[in-house]
Amino acid sequence: MDIAEELLKGNRLALSRAITAIENEYDEATEIMRQIYPHTGHAYVLGITGPPGAGKSTLTDKIAREYREQGKTVGIIAVDPTSPFTGGAILGDRIRMNGLTLDEGVFIRSMGTRGSLGGLSHKTADAVKAMDAFGKDIIIVETVGVGQSEVDIVKAGRYNGCCTDPWYGR
Repeated sequence: MDIAEELLKGNRLALSRAITAIENEYDEATEIMRQIYPHTGHAYVLGITGPPGAGKSTLTDKIAREYREQGKTVGIIAVDPTSPFTGGAILGDRIRMNGLTLDEGVFIRSMGTRGSLGGLSHKTADAVKAMDAFGKDIIIVETVGVGQSEVDIVKAGRYNGCCTDPWYGR
């Protein structure tokens, strides 16, 4: 399967595989990003952050449902603590969004922080780009529970039209 080509056609499995490749820094991740990058910049990105237990997942669920009622497609990246056993996300946030999992217009992806401070994974911005290229109208990024100085979510939405990341040659 050509992951980038299938992602651009709307194949959900290809989106999952692309994010996995990006997150795990597989060899094909760079090529996937190169192919999908011209198709980004269309989604509205919304960040949800706050201290643990503040209701971030509940708010994310309610916002996603509201956008779905408006006919918008929604991507959700839920950044969770990293499991010390698998290195992946602990998946606690998904439990509070269980009602959205059967909605074909919603794509939920959990990502572990993998030791990154700031409330996000290092690969969150690239996962947002993958969901954008996939065609999601709205992308909600829910950070792991944060304190007062973990504000990486502010930077995550700045890629639309103003990316200066040398990875993309801009």
